[in-house]
Amino acid sequence: MSHKHPIIAVTGASGSGSEPVMSAFKHLFWREKVTAAVVQGDGFHRYGRQEMKEAVAASLKAGKRPITHFGPEGNLLPELEALLAEYGKKGSGKSRNYVHCEADAAEHGQPPGTLTPWAPLPENTDLLLYQGLHGGYVGEEADIARHVDLLIGVTPIVNLEWIQKLHKDCNDRGYSREAITHAILERMHDYVHHITPQFSRTHINFQRVPVVDTSNPFIARDVPNLDESLMVIRFRYPKEVNFPYLLDMLHDSFMSRPNTLVVPAGKALQAMEVIFGPLLHQLMERRRAAKKG
Repeated sequence: MSHKHPIIAVTGASGSGSEPVMSAFKHLFWREKVTAAVVQGDGFHRYGRQEMKEAVAASLKAGKRPITHFGPEGNLLPELEALLAEYGKKGSGKSRNYVHCEADAAEHGQPPGTLTPWAPLPENTDLLLYQGLHGGYVGEEADIARHVDLLIGVTPIVNLEWIQKLHKDCNDRGYSREAITHAILERMHDYVHHITPQFSRTHINFQRVPVVDTSNPFIARDVPNLDESLMVIRFRYPKEVNFPYLLDMLHDSFMSRPNTLVVPAGKALQAMEVIFGPLLHQLMERRRAAKKG
């Protein structure tokens, strides 16, 4: 953790629905005149798409579990930790991007399924914002969580997560439902052992819960919309949270536990801005004080 160069991490699996969190921070950065270095966790995948297929085939041939992006074998987690450590000390570092689709290919000038060259982060940024699978990872290879000043989890109930992944990967990336279902099954071990433990380390966790039937996610024709969902928000340190203020600001919200606020999912973006605003202000105040000192 660093006062001079704070780090915010948004962690969640593909299809978790982290877009509202990123939108909330984008709005707050503009409002507070904060310049952020944005790092995508996909850029720390160990392999491009074709190399990943070959690595998975090799692991299966050797009688091992398939390598997945959820586990350490499929990622450069020591390199990610090194980036966060360097940014925390100096406000610098290098990252890269994963080219998912044709739109990404047009932006980066290289084919889908490849990784861009490593490039330095922008200079003179106020903080680093990470979005990816491993913002709260702790393991033998790396301890990512210890470098993060504000760790946010986005994890819908698992059936909804699968529905969102199925629709996103089908529509945006052109994968077949059979291929996506196979990927879900291959990743289950790593999901249980390397993804879900991170949500016990988050400072704030957002879990979208649909109020419609999602009992068979593999035949769902559409993704439940926000008006058909609730957002369960769990705070790790509830004594630091002004719940009366949040309840007053977020109409139709209620507390289900002393550390848990429930809001209509349609108000999730508003809730995130109300919650993140004071926390971002604290990080920037600490940064200014540290720079003066």
